[in-house]
Amino acid sequence: MQPRPLGRTGRDVSPIGLGTWQLGADWGAVSEDDAFAVLAASVDDGVTLFDTADVYGDGRSESLIGRFLAGRPGHGITVATKMGRRMAQEPENYTPENFRAWSDRSRANLQVDTLDLVQLHCPPTAVIEDPTTYDALDELVAAGAIAAYGVSVETCAQALAAIAHPNVTNVQIIFNPFRLKPLDQVLPAAEAAGVAIFARVPLASGLLSGRYTAATTFAENDHRSYNRHGESFDRGETFSGVDFGVGLAAASELAGVLPEGTSLPAATLAWIASRPGVTSVIPGARNVRQARSNAEAAQLLGGGTAGAASDAAAFDLAAFDAAVHEVYDRHLREAIHPLW
Repeated sequence: MQPRPLGRTGRDVSPIGLGTWQLGADWGAVSEDDAFAVLAASVDDGVTLFDTADVYGDGRSESLIGRFLAGRPGHGITVATKMGRRMAQEPENYTPENFRAWSDRSRANLQVDTLDLVQLHCPPTAVIEDPTTYDALDELVAAGAIAAYGVSVETCAQALAAIAHPNVTNVQIIFNPFRLKPLDQVLPAAEAAGVAIFARVPLASGLLSGRYTAATTFAENDHRSYNRHGESFDRGETFSGVDFGVGLAAASELAGVLPEGTSLPAATLAWIASRPGVTSVIPGARNVRQARSNAEAAQLLGGGTAGAASDAAAFDLAAFDAAVHEVYDRHLREAIHPLW
């Protein structure tokens, strides 16, 4: 994969990264062997960005990554973790003392002295807008606990507020064919400011995988069962806030415009990664098959290996982009665009 600059850090990361919420096994079992296999397959396919969080499996995801990378000296992987959800999402909990405690725990889990990148994990708007938030993060950088910091957000307004702070390295935001609002202002603003964008929930919690039907059910402890209406956290995190039935119809239409042999998830990831201002897309993977499937997107970008040229030639990115906008405008804009 052709690497891209990670903001102003001097690091480069792959345009397709790996999100590791699944490896925490919070919503479906993933064995340690399977987790290590997913990490290895991703690295073998050129992934150089792992995104995790201190609450994924209460630190399990971080710890697995730490153990995996400890066995690969000189691995060249950037690990972006997140902090801030170990306590209630109240502004008064975002203190320098808690920042230090959270980052110390992540450093231990990841077996490093300095964290590559720490992102505040969807904090309240007041925290994002408070200059003292960034003063506290600057202190962690000065102390050598973290090398860089960013913010994961729920809304475009929050993203723009974070981008305005000069030392923010990246903003992580939900962006996919069912959530187009970041195209309006966030991506241009980030690109102009030299701030990296990580596109999360790129497959809309699997709606854009092309595998679900109206009969698909999910485990009781899966957020796709218990958070469809925001019962436990922002409902935009589940299916990108899209009604399941509407999402199925929209995904089917998008799949219908693709050439034979091009999967909807690969086309989706390639489309996201190709948007100006996007640094990396961070799909998850529960097994090696899914990790390998994510790499198909790099082929559509011309950054894969065998078959890359023919696959990229067969996939008409401009035609898919037009279909994305048409389907979004017809099925989703009215319900989704005003909310995030």
